[in-house]
Amino acid sequence: MTRSTPSLTARLAPVGGAVAPQLADIGADGLGTGAARKSRLHIAPSPGPHNALWYFPRVTGGHLRVARNAALIQLARYMPSLSLKNAIYRALGMRVGRHAAVGLMVMFDIFFPQDVTLGEDCTIGYNSTVLCHEFTRHEWRRGLVWIGHDVTIGANTTILPGVIIGDGATVSAMSLVNRDVPPGAFVGGVPVRRLR
Repeated sequence: MTRSTPSLTARLAPVGGAVAPQLADIGADGLGTGAARKSRLHIAPSPGPHNALWYFPRVTGGHLRVARNAALIQLARYMPSLSLKNAIYRALGMRVGRHAAVGLMVMFDIFFPQDVTLGEDCTIGYNSTVLCHEFTRHEWRRGLVWIGHDVTIGANTTILPGVIIGDGATVSAMSLVNRDVPPGAFVGGVPVRRLR
């Protein structure tokens, strides 16, 4: 099946029956805004007097659930078979499109893996990290990550919660993706910026 690269105004293609989130307005620099990413996050105060991470069992489903997620994600990190790796991710609740290719040592969020979507034929490079949570001193945040169809993510890239990467986009190696990437864009850097 051949897909053309969508225009900036086109709606992203669905993955596994799930409708893609709407890309926010693109800023003057050709990327989404920090405010758009933040608007997709569930933000709550720390459940107690200490830093929010101390209370992760209350908001993630408990120690056993997180331990199970961590064990399966660690297994998948070393799994050479892409089919078996994708089956593990689906068992964790991730939406994974056909022929998605996740490289060796990629680390997905152990607290909320069900908030990750990988489009068909996307490639995620070695040792990248995809986060769906942020715990800080006084609050915690949770948000989906949507990686569209035919996306290429270079090695050692970190993707923050609430980010949408449009179909056909490319993210260069060693990037920090803290804003939406429109379909077909070529981006990179720390923090990410439009390269082409």
